[in-house]
Amino acid sequence: MNKLLVFIFASSLFSFQTIFSQQSQDSITLTKMLHTFMDGASNNDRDVHESFWADDLIYTSSNGTRFGKAKIMAGFETDVEHSEAPKTVYTAEAIQIQVYGDMAVVAFKMKGTTGKEVQYYLNSGTFLKRNGNWKVVNWQATKVP
Repeated sequence: MNKLLVFIFASSLFSFQTIFSQQSQDSITLTKMLHTFMDGASNNDRDVHESFWADDLIYTSSNGTRFGKAKIMAGFETDVEHSEAPKTVYTAEAIQIQVYGDMAVVAFKMKGTTGKEVQYYLNSGTFLKRNGNWKVVNWQATKVP
């Protein structure tokens, strides 16, 4: 009986470690994705946006408008490069990630720096893992006054 209890305990401990390890790996992957996206957004990188957003994205902007990936991507077709326009650099701070199997919630404080001006946003995104790849299906941005 004692051997059976030890076996059950060891098996459950191994299962817990495997699940925790996968969640940790997913958190690392999502953190890297977020930082890559912030860099890509800072550089207006179309490819980064294409790979970050799911085709069925629901995006709620900081001004309260709601749209999808098609509208984001259309902005690259009509965007004219302005070499004199100051560049905004985006970074993610205070990142919180909760993984629930093939779904994750990522919340963070985004810092947008343009010259000496800084604006903060509280952002949250819902990511789904489809065919082994994480994509954002829902995004909410709130401007911090």
